Amino acid sequence: VQLQASGGGLVQAGGSLRLSCAASGRTFSNYVMGWFRQAPGKEREFVAAISQAGGSTYYQDSVKGRFTISRDNGKNTVYLQMNSLKPEDTAVYYCAATRRLVVIARSYDYWGQGTQVTVSS
Repeated sequence: VQLQASGGGLVQAGGSLRLSCAASGRTFSNYVMGWFRQAPGKEREFVAAISQAGGSTYYQDSVKGRFTISRDNGKNTVYLQMNSLKPEDTAVYYCAATRRLVVIARSYDYWGQGTQVTVSS
C-alpha cells in the first residue's frame, strides 16, 4: 500500500485542520488505518485508528473529543479532523496501514511520508 498524507499547516490554537491520507496499490478496505504523530525530540505516538469498515475507532486520550478519524473506502482515503488544536498537538503526522486494529507503531506495515502540523499559541 502506498500512502500519501496531506492537509497539514500552520494554525492558531483553537483552530482546526483536516488531514487526508490517500492510499493506492492494494485493497484499501482490507486495512486498518491509523494516524501517528512525532514531535521534535519525542518518540512517534499513536493518535487514532479506524477499522476496515469504519465501525470501530480508537483514540489517544489527549485527543478524545477533539479529533475524529474517518474513512471513505470508495475514495481510498482516511481523514483526521482536528478541532480545538493546542500547541502540544504540533508534530509531523503520519498515516499508516495494518491488518489488525492495534495502537502500536511497529505493528503497522505501511507508512505515509508525514505532514507537518504547527499550532501557534
